[in-house]
Amino acid sequence: MLTRPAPDPDQAIPAAGGAQAVDRALALLAAVGRAGPEGDTLSGLAQASGVARPTARRLLLSLIAAHLVEQDDASRYHLGPGAFLLGMRAGRRHDLAEQAADCVARLARATGDSAFLLIPQGDEVLCLMREEGTHPIRTHALLAGDRNPLGVGAGGLALLAALPEPEAAAALARLAPALAARMGEAAAEVPGDLARARAAGHAVNPGRVVPGSWGIGVAVLWPDGRPAAALTIAAVEARMGPFRQEELGRLLRSEAAVIEARLARHLTPGTLPASRERMIR
Repeated sequence: MLTRPAPDPDQAIPAAGGAQAVDRALALLAAVGRAGPEGDTLSGLAQASGVARPTARRLLLSLIAAHLVEQDDASRYHLGPGAFLLGMRAGRRHDLAEQAADCVARLARATGDSAFLLIPQGDEVLCLMREEGTHPIRTHALLAGDRNPLGVGAGGLALLAALPEPEAAAALARLAPALAARMGEAAAEVPGDLARARAAGHAVNPGRVVPGSWGIGVAVLWPDGRPAAALTIAAVEARMGPFRQEELGRLLRSEAAVIEARLARHLTPGTLPASRERMIR
């Protein structure tokens, strides 16, 4: 049975926690979300979020008080009802997951590999959905809830390639430190990967982030031509030969076209995100 114990006043967060406390709390909340239905322990969440264990405990108490997190009888942490309500409210505006769910599932079934839906958020890319395939050897380099700088991985490359070239070049220059921090020396290969993505019509990540973990992705466009999301497939290197890359690219483009048709049919200018509304009018 899930419970929400009252926070201990002696362990309350100082009022003047500042932006750093907010960042740490959000990192913990994201880690709880990634833990899935089985939840996670305090130690596991502290490690996953990079927050010291005593600080993690204090922040979790605040999240519990806000009903965003709850703790079960086995002292494992789960998303709380407040997080569920926030998700439902966000879903009324950001319903790409609903529009794309069957497409992502079909990709996983057709290929046997893991399929993903990612969305751009400023200079970052958020993994919104992951659907497992049936192939026994999988890559776990990307999980639902993970964030990366734009340009990292097949989805980040596909989104970058969908931007006008001057805008993509400016983003690459702006993101150079973040790409280097995430990818190390492989960050130097991103401009070449981007050029190849534009030429091929799909982006390929040949193990740039995690060696042996490959991905292929295409952008999904809003009716105004701007990138709304990316569909990707990830697999181990042995399953990503040149011929299969072309096959996977065709499958991804086909499903991306399905989602784009739904967006064009169901989303009016009044329901598009504000930045997209300005462009489509």
